[in-house]
Amino acid sequence: MIEEPPVLTLRRNFNRPTAAQVAALKGVQTGFVVDAMGGRGALDGIIKPVSDDQSEFCGVAVTCHAGPADIMAPFAAIEVGGPGDIIVVATDGYVATAVAGDNMLGIAQNRGIEGFVTDGYVRDVIGIRRVGLPCFCAGVTPNSPACHGPGTVGQNIVLGGVSVNSGDIILGDLDGAVVVPLAMVDAVIARLESVRAAEADLDGKVRGGLKIMPFMEEIFKSGKIKEID
Repeated sequence: MIEEPPVLTLRRNFNRPTAAQVAALKGVQTGFVVDAMGGRGALDGIIKPVSDDQSEFCGVAVTCHAGPADIMAPFAAIEVGGPGDIIVVATDGYVATAVAGDNMLGIAQNRGIEGFVTDGYVRDVIGIRRVGLPCFCAGVTPNSPACHGPGTVGQNIVLGGVSVNSGDIILGDLDGAVVVPLAMVDAVIARLESVRAAEADLDGKVRGGLKIMPFMEEIFKSGKIKEID
């Protein structure tokens, strides 16, 4: 027989990025960060902001895993987190009830939390918009959860197809949310300069009238295309 799990398994202590590392990624377009990580790192596109006007955030992930229809873990993660942190809640895609509402996000904001991300559903959209805390989720339902556990805080989770650990940097904008693993932060920051330069160069060429990408022009000239009537 499997042992009955504790209602909550919690880890408070984890390695964190420096304030300078977080600041270096604040306000950076998520697409640029993805490019600096080789084209990956974004959460599943179904995870979107509740409000387009409250979509930008960047901070340190505090992870939790919530059991079906349960909100003990996210409330505990909020207690573990602090100013500048982002609560990241995995639900294994459970969507029959909400995993957060306006009061939970209001409490999070009172503790200095700067964002909330989940692969589950939320409720109280009008209230969430009034609170103003950036909230990314897979959808909305008015169905209410319970608070019995079991859940975990501070452990590795998989959310939106991406592995997330407490201490990673997570950021979001209208394009979606992106996770930068703590071990990659310095390398990503270093690559951003060349990504920005390449984007600025291409933007200039497009605004100047560019009609075909050079690599596509080469493909058309390669003789490897078969045209049919």
